[in-house]
Amino acid sequence: MSDRPRLVATDLDGTLLRTDGSVSARTREVLAALDDAGVPVVMVTGRPRRWLEELRPLVGGHGLAIVSNGAAVYDVARDAVRDLRGIEREAGLALVERIRRAVPGATFAVESAAGIVRDPDFVEPHRVPDGSPVGPLHEVWEGPALKVLVRHPGLEAADLRRAVIEAVAGRATPTWSVEGLVEISAVGVTKAAALQRLAEELGVVPADVVAFGDMPNDVPMLQWAGSSYAVANAHPEALAAADATAPANDDDGVASVLAGLFGL
Repeated sequence: MSDRPRLVATDLDGTLLRTDGSVSARTREVLAALDDAGVPVVMVTGRPRRWLEELRPLVGGHGLAIVSNGAAVYDVARDAVRDLRGIEREAGLALVERIRRAVPGATFAVESAAGIVRDPDFVEPHRVPDGSPVGPLHEVWEGPALKVLVRHPGLEAADLRRAVIEAVAGRATPTWSVEGLVEISAVGVTKAAALQRLAEELGVVPADVVAFGDMPNDVPMLQWAGSSYAVANAHPEALAAADATAPANDDDGVASVLAGLFGL
C-alpha cells in the first residue's frame, strides 16, 4: 500500500457506529476531513438501502455505499441503485423450498430494492416500514432479491447456520452478521466482490484500500483489502482475517486509525 490509502471501506454496525447506533463527533470530524481531501469513504454494510437514510450526511461528496452484503451499489446522494446483483424470483423460490425441506420450521423474508416482504411467521424486529407485504412468498415476492433472510425460532444460531449452508450447497452465498439470522445472497455476491468492482471503476488497486469490519460477513472484504482492521470488539473470525486490530467501536476505533493514517 502507498503511504496513504486512496479508498476507505468500512462496515457500519459494530464497526463505525457505536453500539447504540450513533456516530460520534470525532468520527464525523474525521470523515468530513477525508471528504474534503477527496478520499472516498465507502460504507459497506449488510444493511438494506432503507436503513441508510439517517446516515446520508456521512457519505460526503462521493455519495456511494455498498448495501445488503454487496448485492447493490447505492448512490446515496441520488437515492438510486447503481448496480444490483440479486437472486431472481423463481430461482429464489426454489432455493427457499430446498431450505424448508432441510430445515422444517424455518421462516423467510426477502429484501429487494423496493423493500421487504415476509412470511407471516418471520419475526423482523428492526425498521419494517408500515404496509410491507406479509404472506406466502410465492404471492408477495416480486423482482430480484438482494437478500433472502432465514430464521428458525427453535434452533440454536450455529445449528441454523450449519443447516442452511448445507442446504444451499453452492447455489447461493450464505453469511451472517446477527445471531439467529442467516443472510443469503446470489452466487458470488460478497462485500469484497462489490468493493472490488467499485475500486476498479475508481482506478484504485487493492493495495491502496484500507478496510474495517467486525463480523463474519466482513471477512472477504478484510482479506481482499491491502490493509485491514478488525475493531477490538469484533467476532473472532473477523479478528483472524484482519491485518491489525483497531480500538473498539465505542472507542472510535475507525476514526482513530484513519486519523493516524492521514495525519488528522
